[in-house]
Amino acid sequence: MRFIWQLLAVVAISIAGGQGLAAVDGNPWLQLVVGSLAAVLAIFVYGWVVRRTEHRPSTEVGLEGAAPAVGRGLLIGAAMFSAVVVNLFSSGQYEVDGLGSPTGAVGLFGFMAAAAVTEEVLYRGVLFRIVEERTGTWIALILTGLLFGASHLFNPHASLWGAFAIAIEAGGMLTAAYVATRRLWVPIGVHFGWNFAASGIYSTEVSGNDTPQGLLNSSMSGPELLTGGDFGPEGSVYAILFGVLVTIAFMWLAHRRGHVVPRRHTDRNDATTRLVR
Repeated sequence: MRFIWQLLAVVAISIAGGQGLAAVDGNPWLQLVVGSLAAVLAIFVYGWVVRRTEHRPSTEVGLEGAAPAVGRGLLIGAAMFSAVVVNLFSSGQYEVDGLGSPTGAVGLFGFMAAAAVTEEVLYRGVLFRIVEERTGTWIALILTGLLFGASHLFNPHASLWGAFAIAIEAGGMLTAAYVATRRLWVPIGVHFGWNFAASGIYSTEVSGNDTPQGLLNSSMSGPELLTGGDFGPEGSVYAILFGVLVTIAFMWLAHRRGHVVPRRHTDRNDATTRLVR
């Protein structure tokens, strides 16, 4: 039942946040406010429901060291997407035609903050963490990564290739970031940094979604294998390559810290508490 209660709580916040953002669509400043509030509320509700259903401190969203952890993740995510764009730019697939819309970037900041936080508390905080208790780290990483990729099949311009790419570069990488730290802050930062760089800075599609123009007025053309086509650069082989490399780095760190749970049954107390100590 703890899984059901946690899932329902996080999904409710995600739906409420989505409805709120839809209600202020077209007003970037209100999108910033609503999106930021939805992100904060998702963290608060997740921490509350975990404490109530598992009778333990919600260490994975503990506030100590949260800001620098989010900052590190943000830099990693933004740097990764920038590396993808640099490769596309150097080969002539990405072009910048001037300044885009700074106010559009403001609205995208709020939208992507809400999306990053709600998806991380759902997929890493609830789904991966509880599945890992039964299956161990590696099986849980694969299962929830595939589920995360499959969830993007409902997006506009979705494709099996795009879902596969998301499963690897996001589902695997973000889960690995959680395993390495046993906290949600770094994966939240990576997720937000990647998505905001894609939309708010470089003005590209995000997982098949056409987003408002960001800081740069840009265009892309070329082979879908390199550009991702209508799905956006997340469907690019460059994105998959960088995602795999960062996943390997995070899992190496997780092994060094002893954070990888073998395939075994655990008791009702969450493995997170034991590993963080």
